Amino acid sequence: MPHLWLRHETRQTERRTAITAVDAERLVRGGATVTVEESPQRVDEIERYRAAGCRIVPAAGWFDAPDDVVVVGLKELPVLPAALRHRHVYFGHAYKNQEGAPELLRRFAAGGGMLLDAEYLTDESGRRLASFGYWAGYLGAALTILRHRGRLTTPLHPYTKDELAAALAPRPGDPVPRVLVIGAQGRCGQGAQDALAAAGLGATCWDLAETRALDKAALLDHDVLINTVLVHEPVPPFVTHLDLDSPRRLSLICDVTCDVTSDCNTLPIYQRVTSWPEPVVRLRGGEQPLDLIAIDNLPSLLPAEASIAFSAQLTPLLARLDDPADPVWERAAGEFRLAVASRTADV
Repeated sequence: MPHLWLRHETRQTERRTAITAVDAERLVRGGATVTVEESPQRVDEIERYRAAGCRIVPAAGWFDAPDDVVVVGLKELPVLPAALRHRHVYFGHAYKNQEGAPELLRRFAAGGGMLLDAEYLTDESGRRLASFGYWAGYLGAALTILRHRGRLTTPLHPYTKDELAAALAPRPGDPVPRVLVIGAQGRCGQGAQDALAAAGLGATCWDLAETRALDKAALLDHDVLINTVLVHEPVPPFVTHLDLDSPRRLSLICDVTCDVTSDCNTLPIYQRVTSWPEPVVRLRGGEQPLDLIAIDNLPSLLPAEASIAFSAQLTPLLARLDDPADPVWERAAGEFRLAVASRTADV
């Protein structure tokens, strides 16, 4: 069984945890060593981990942890140390030529460590085994509808599920937009549809067949677009700057995927993600305004529900991490080796 080290998340708006205290206890009972860094913002309090049998250490303790430790997290690493010598499990966003990817991969190469990217924990068919997709889609659609109805208050803050349901409940006189969900058959798309249903709305649902033969005019004839598509190879973009300057009904886009700096970006119409303090950016003004929501940690707005679902998927995989015959981790390691070979050559 591995020695798992749950790190503190340095992003201030990150409330989720990759391993809940309940699942940490299961790992400990199964023979794993689980070390947890103190974190004032994590949705599970540190005393719950202590009661679960975890070792408790100060934040950033993983810098000096033994070499065989597996560091587990969610979002970006701090800029130091310059050389990364551990195995890390988190969403590295480094395999599709994203901004900063070569530098990150060079840090792993320099220290002899390895990125086991959570996005690439897949079965033999390529289906992801640990994902926040459902809650990302749910939150993306929820914020979009609240914005469309004029009820999105900022700065954003974490919700409980009951609070969000009350905010989404339709009221007399609410507008009824034409909503398009792209990627509707995936977990993210299903989450978006469920949020729309909670808001009393339906949607036009597109998936692979519709995006292969994209009807641009039909897309632009919707009021709201919610993009939940995750792609690993470049495809023709769904919306371009030229489309934004064409006659259109479209006035609000939520890009749940947020592949903004990637070669695989299907919405190359903006350069930076939006944030909790400023969740909406205006891309076009005048008589045809267009607003965009593109927050890259949407599920952190429902941190308890999102963490429980993700941890339940991830922790059985973590228990098998040191099994040399496990195909899930071997595939993830293979993706890392390929990325290092192809992305660091010119850095």
